[in-house]
Amino acid sequence: MKKQEKTNVMRLLDQQGVAYQSHCYEGTGAVSGAEVAAVLGQDPARVFKTLVTEGRSGQHYVFVIPVLQELDLKKAAAASGEKSIAMVKAKELLPLTGYIHGGCSPIGMKKPFPTFVEESAVLYDSILFSAGKIGYQVELAPDDLEKLVAFQYADLCE
Repeated sequence: MKKQEKTNVMRLLDQQGVAYQSHCYEGTGAVSGAEVAAVLGQDPARVFKTLVTEGRSGQHYVFVIPVLQELDLKKAAAASGEKSIAMVKAKELLPLTGYIHGGCSPIGMKKPFPTFVEESAVLYDSILFSAGKIGYQVELAPDDLEKLVAFQYADLCE
């Protein structure tokens, strides 16, 4: 693999003095969260994906959940105080967040959205999630994520 580059997420973490470890899986062919976890030799329960949704009110929300889990839309709606929640279409992701499908990070979106992290994250000293570019992950303590993103823990998965 080539020398790892810094993503905007890594630069933001550096600027805030947040300790993190970066992981690169570029060129491995890993696409799904399960494949990424396997290539990186990580417990998939510690590898999280970032999902962007829209509530019935039109407000957007970000949910960060383990890669092997599915977002329970009823639980997501309850956590966000919405009547219902739907996933944002992939083509809407880039103009909305600045990220493409598969490279979406809760850190460094174009604007802050209410963010919720699956409560199982507190079970781990560190979790991994996208560094804002396909092929790159960052690993940091869940509490350190709060230094860059205001979020709440919630029971979000089926």
